[in-house]
Amino acid sequence: MSRYRPPLAPRSKYISAEGEQQLKAELHQLWKVERPKVTQSVAEAAALGDRSENAEYIYGKKRLREIDSRVRYLSKRLEEISVVTTSPDDLNKVYFGAWVTLEDDRGELVRYRLVGPDEIDPKRGYISIDSPLGKALLGKPSESDITITAPTGEAGYFIKSISYSDKPT
Repeated sequence: MSRYRPPLAPRSKYISAEGEQQLKAELHQLWKVERPKVTQSVAEAAALGDRSENAEYIYGKKRLREIDSRVRYLSKRLEEISVVTTSPDDLNKVYFGAWVTLEDDRGELVRYRLVGPDEIDPKRGYISIDSPLGKALLGKPSESDITITAPTGEAGYFIKSISYSDKPT
């Protein structure tokens, strides 16, 4: 019997060079460092005998499945992504990789970078171009107003500035 899995929401295939290197580093760490260690510990735990009550063996096998699943995902994802290494022709509009400074309805400033779904990091201000805010920003020029529907209701923003470098504008 096969399990039905709903299709994943369409995801952008764009990634920055930095993001690609992070995925490659994670793949290397899992495949060349972590997996061999876990495989060795599973083999040692299996040698102890009764596997049905051997917590180290059971946990090790579970961890191997998790590693293998992530390795399969990363391998496939690295084959299908497109690395964006150049800035767009029109630097006055929001595209992938842009740093955008927004003013919200309360007059507070926030700064985000539009990245691919594999690079999301709220602490660094990295939001996905597939997010509602990311979609609303794409293609908009500086000094534009945008409105998004958030879980808490509608939210309005004013695009104060757009930059394609890490330095605030």
